[in-house]
Amino acid sequence: MKLSIGIVGMPNVGKSTLFKALTANEVHIANYPFATIDPNVGVVSVPDERLDKLASISRSKKIVPAVVEFYDIAGLVKGANKGEGLGNQFLSHIKDVEAIVQVVRCFQKSDIIHVEERVDPIRDIETINTELILKDLETVERRLEKLEGEARTGDKQKIKDKEIVENIKDKLNKGELLTGLSEEIKNSLIVKEMNLLTAKKQIYLLNGNEEDVSNELKNKIKSLGADYLIADLSKENSVNELIKRAYEILGLISFLTTGEDETRAWTIKKGSKAPQAAGTIHTDFENKFIRLEVILWDKLVAVCPSTSPSAASSGPNGSGQQQNCWNEAKQKGWIRTEGKEYEVKDGDVIVVRHS
Repeated sequence: MKLSIGIVGMPNVGKSTLFKALTANEVHIANYPFATIDPNVGVVSVPDERLDKLASISRSKKIVPAVVEFYDIAGLVKGANKGEGLGNQFLSHIKDVEAIVQVVRCFQKSDIIHVEERVDPIRDIETINTELILKDLETVERRLEKLEGEARTGDKQKIKDKEIVENIKDKLNKGELLTGLSEEIKNSLIVKEMNLLTAKKQIYLLNGNEEDVSNELKNKIKSLGADYLIADLSKENSVNELIKRAYEILGLISFLTTGEDETRAWTIKKGSKAPQAAGTIHTDFENKFIRLEVILWDKLVAVCPSTSPSAASSGPNGSGQQQNCWNEAKQKGWIRTEGKEYEVKDGDVIVVRHS
């Protein structure tokens, strides 16, 4: 599966700077509101040192990391839902993302203007969340209007859907985000179809230093049931933690495959069973699944260090004439055979056996 993340925030809070740091793409960064008037989309490789080590022992021709798509849209301002600024018209571009990063300005530099004239992170969070809520209300009201007619036919599912959507509308009208919806409701077809913004997991990226972030702000984010990350986007620093945090809150992991052709990371939901994991490689692998051969990546590296003569030409799918490290791992009992009920773990190196 592919992970996609939308970047939202007020103008001049560091959204485009974050996007540039993430993707190394040149985007239009300017010291005035609404510099970004088109959604920027960047594909970022997920840092994973395991791939290099596995590729070394397999002498892989290429490395294919997991990727994250980042969508950067124009800055949102108070009243965006009524046409103020440019951000609201682009919110539809992030309806299909799995998570949202809300960039919040905490730094106090006076030479960088703030649309509200004063830096106030809590106010900005409330402004952005209000605009997301109002955008969702537009979606919900349109869907409810259609459901009211459909429910009159007596269709039991449509009646149930109408009740769900009415409940959601009530929560939004109270100013509540929808991240607290039960998993049953979130996973219902009607809710999935609407792709509601406030039902998506959020990470608050606090742009500034630790001393810029008050306990009141931390408690505010905690009350929203969300996660945060403090980063000074004016400095060159690693964005790996943001990607790692996104994986954690979405319950994602990566399993690995390695051979002479390629070493690759595959993204799946934590708890995925072996056939479903195999299906991310090829749909036939899920339908015709027999078993997996599995070893943790570090065990494979340990038994077959890249400096050994055999390692240079071996791997699970290698054709080396010398001792095969995959077979050596089997002899040590480090390779397991797992069936359909096995939950694939982060860092598993697998070979799929299928009919």
